[in-house]
Amino acid sequence: MNEHKIINDPVFGFIKIRRGLLYDIVSHPLFQRLNRIAQLGLTSVVYPGARHTRFQHSIGALHLMSEAVKSLTEKGIYIFDLEEEAVEAAILMHDIGHGPFSHVLENTLISGISHEDISLMMMEQMNQDLKGQLNLAISIFKDEYPNKIFHQLISSQLDMDRLDYLRRDSFYTGVTEGNIGSARIIKMLNVTDDRLVVEAKGIYSVENYLTTRRLMYWQVYLHKTTVGYEKILVNALRRAKDLAHNGRTPFAAPALVYFLENNIDREWFDTHEEALQMYAELDDSDIWSALKVWRHSDDKILATLAADLLDRHLFKVEVTEEQPTEEHISKIRRQIANAMGISEEDTRYMISLTEIGKDMYNPEDDSIGILYKDGTVRDISEASEILNVQLLSKKIRKYYLCYQRV
Repeated sequence: MNEHKIINDPVFGFIKIRRGLLYDIVSHPLFQRLNRIAQLGLTSVVYPGARHTRFQHSIGALHLMSEAVKSLTEKGIYIFDLEEEAVEAAILMHDIGHGPFSHVLENTLISGISHEDISLMMMEQMNQDLKGQLNLAISIFKDEYPNKIFHQLISSQLDMDRLDYLRRDSFYTGVTEGNIGSARIIKMLNVTDDRLVVEAKGIYSVENYLTTRRLMYWQVYLHKTTVGYEKILVNALRRAKDLAHNGRTPFAAPALVYFLENNIDREWFDTHEEALQMYAELDDSDIWSALKVWRHSDDKILATLAADLLDRHLFKVEVTEEQPTEEHISKIRRQIANAMGISEEDTRYMISLTEIGKDMYNPEDDSIGILYKDGTVRDISEASEILNVQLLSKKIRKYYLCYQRV
């Protein structure tokens, strides 16, 4: 019997999944659910090719992890077979707690609990199903394992999660400048004092990686049209939730109704066994099927927002460096109220103001050690000739004012 299952991935080619624990994780219903969740949420409103799933991303990250382990082992860094399997299991499951349109739900349908927290709950659940085989993977994921490099491979500046999603998202969006040299970075990985570092020969790849990440953030992840489109969904869910709390629950699949009718936070998850099960039932299709019914709702606000999403009637988005004035916002709200025949109070569902900040380089966060031949390690910001840290650490703040066009 062959020891591997093989997946043909358009980004990395053939990816092997070892039979045993890794294959059992991929076969688990909680993991299979990721096939029904788009990696980039609503980004396809701007980049129609961006329809790839969290499942594909997780498999890609697994592939990069096995490459990283191979690369480190070739440099004489000793990694036990059990450690390798555990770190591969951990990266495979790192995104398992994402809900439909991930970050959109984090402050609408649930609050005070992040997808990382839910990932951990799901891992514990899978660990029960797999009779404790995930103990080591979970301790690495929680950064409780003594050898810190494994956690760094899952979550740090140069983790396999980022290396996969930047590469994969640039492939599927067609934003070719986003194509990072993940293979070269992985080949240049090394360890000094229990910390992942990159050998000096890899410095250009790291520079490229940091500038690429900035480009992908502003050009793809924080694209103004996508941000505006996400706000429509956030507001539609808020409206649906408010209707549900007033005894007018709109049609939705049972799991979605559960999140509309209850105020679900961390304490709720801790005290209601069924909450995780309900969460696991949700995927992108629940939201879309609800929206298709909501567009016929007798509630004008819900119907308008649902139609906006289905027919791509985008919110108008004004991006400014300065915070928009109260007068400007009030004026827009009055126009919307008049045009739609709704109260000014209710226009809060038709407008939203978000402040978005993304630092290109944050020294606390982004330090990447560059290892020289003589054994010294310098931070990328000092080692690089092109990365001007003063410039890069400049805080970028933008205000996105998104509202219904009337």
